[in-house]
Amino acid sequence: MAYTEEWVTRRARAAYARGHASFPVHPDRSALLVIDMQDEFVRPGWSPYWVPAATRMVPRLRRLVEHCRALDVPVIWTVFDDTHLGLDRPHALRHMPHADTEWRRPGPAEVWGESGFRSDEVLIRKPSYGAFYDTPLDTVLRNLGRDTVVITGTLTNYCCGTTARQAYERGYHVVFGSDTTATDDESRQEPELAVLRKGFALVLSADEIAARLSEADAGRGGDRRTPGT
Repeated sequence: MAYTEEWVTRRARAAYARGHASFPVHPDRSALLVIDMQDEFVRPGWSPYWVPAATRMVPRLRRLVEHCRALDVPVIWTVFDDTHLGLDRPHALRHMPHADTEWRRPGPAEVWGESGFRSDEVLIRKPSYGAFYDTPLDTVLRNLGRDTVVITGTLTNYCCGTTARQAYERGYHVVFGSDTTATDDESRQEPELAVLRKGFALVLSADEIAARLSEADAGRGGDRRTPGT
C-alpha cells in the first residue's frame, strides 16, 4: 500500500493519544520508583522549586505505595541531592534557566514527610535528572530480580521522564503513572505523557496500576515469592 502523509499522521496521533504497550505488569517482577518527592518540590511554599501539583497528588501516591507494599512490590525512593561536592553533576546544569535563583537547601535533601517514606526502603541520592545516572539503581533492581519499573513522583517531564527513558534503554519494561506524576506547569503534563505513551512506557493511572498488579497477583494465587527467586 502507499503510505500517505494523512495515514502516517493519523497513526502517530492515535499512538500519542491512546497507545498502550502490550507487556503484563506482575508484582513479583516490578518495583515502584518514587522520584524526588522531596521537601523543595513538595513541601508547600518552602522553596522556589515547589510543584503544587505534586503536593496535591500525594494522597493518591501514598495509596499506590501502600498497595505495592501489600503485594511485596519493592518501593525505591530517590532524591535530587548535592553529592560529591557537585563534581558528579552534568556541567551544563548550572547554566540552565531554572537555576536562576540564589535559594539553596539548608542540608541534605529529604523526602517530604507526608509522602510516606519508610527507613527500611531504599533511598537513592542522585546527582541529575535520571535516576540511573551515576547511581546504583540498576544494580539494586537486578539484585531484586525486577525487570519492570513503575515510575511516579516529580517532575513528570524532567526527572520522571528522563528516568523512564533511561529504564527503557536498559531493557526494563516501564510503567508510568499518569496521575501519580506531576510537573510545575500542568499544561506540560499531557505532552510528556503522549511521548512516553507512544515510544517508552505503558502509561496508566494509579487505579489502573493497582488493578493490574492485583489481577496478576490473583492469577498466581496470591503466592508471595522471595524477590529475585
